[in-house]
Amino acid sequence: MSTPAYDVAIVGGGIVGLATARALLAAEPRPSLVVLEAEDRLAAHQSGRNSGVIHSGLPYAPGSHKARLATAGRDAMYRFCEAEEIPHRRSGKLVVAVDESELPGLDELERRGRANGLSGLRRVSAGELRELEPHAAGVAALAVAETGVVDYAEVVRALARGLRAAGGEVRTGSRLTAVRSEAPAGGGGRRWVLETPSGAVRARWLVNCAGLQSDRVARLAGHRPEVRIVPFRGDYFELVEARRGLVENPVYPVADPALPFLGVHFTPLLDGRVEVGPNARPVASRHGYCGVTPGLDALRDGVATLLWPGSWKLWARYWRFGVGEVVRSASRAAFARAAARLVPEVTAADLVRGGSGIRAQALDRDGKLVDDFRFLFGEREVHVLNAPSPAATASLAIGREIAAHVSL
Repeated sequence: MSTPAYDVAIVGGGIVGLATARALLAAEPRPSLVVLEAEDRLAAHQSGRNSGVIHSGLPYAPGSHKARLATAGRDAMYRFCEAEEIPHRRSGKLVVAVDESELPGLDELERRGRANGLSGLRRVSAGELRELEPHAAGVAALAVAETGVVDYAEVVRALARGLRAAGGEVRTGSRLTAVRSEAPAGGGGRRWVLETPSGAVRARWLVNCAGLQSDRVARLAGHRPEVRIVPFRGDYFELVEARRGLVENPVYPVADPALPFLGVHFTPLLDGRVEVGPNARPVASRHGYCGVTPGLDALRDGVATLLWPGSWKLWARYWRFGVGEVVRSASRAAFARAAARLVPEVTAADLVRGGSGIRAQALDRDGKLVDDFRFLFGEREVHVLNAPSPAATASLAIGREIAAHVSL
């Protein structure tokens, strides 16, 4: 049986992979394209296990990939949702300084937001904060109009429908097991051969959007990336139904600028539930969701993390943060205390445990968490080596960025 050949093979059926497929299939002439997804369904990991926030682009360093692509991607996401009739809400959000020590951080966020082109950004006094969110407490806040909420799993389904309608192919249950390149006998440049349990495929271009496995896919393709994916689990709680009125719209803390996490926050969802979280707990397994029984993959992931020199340097630098996140994950009371900094009336009795997600966070050899999106461009290959939040928001812009590098 001959191996099917494509112009482009995309590894990873999450929102970034599908958005990239959408951008590529918009070209003329339209390329032949296949998406290879390891799981038996699309959006099984980060794309289907997040808070559903359409991020404004507020906290990211001006000029960074995150700032540029989140801003462009945010607007594109709103347009896509409207065109595809995907339920969403432009809710806005409040970033709250709970005391005066956080005012310099709030000032910096305001500076970044204005540098990133946010037009719906304004400073809010303590009195106006009480009017906007009567149960929230703080000395000042930023109101950010561009923030919204959507179910990204719905976005993924719409992207997949569009991909198939445009002639693209999606293969689930197609975990990449080997990669090699070959020179066809008839010439025409080298081709990639990608081995999967569902069969091998050949492609002129390899695009790696594998998220939690992106560093491994890069190594299969012959690279030695200077980063390693180190998983952080985000655990969510929800407000019990009787207490959902404590917040009207998303409420965020002033995040620690030294870490690429936004802190425990409140997000009212489209179905009426109110999520609280996530935290950012270091875990061994890249698939170590709450309630998932560890297996051999978890052991492999844990060993890989322990053998990476950056892991030990990170732990030495931030062990107090890590311990705190583990405690909050295990203790509803500790989680409630973190939430009560923003909304003081919240108690442990107001929370029920929700879902969890794993953040595919790249860590370099020096123990630094990679703060920006990171790409590796090679000959007929693109590897997305770091695309945690706000990658879902930025996905359509990321897809266009990748497509611009793929010359067919």
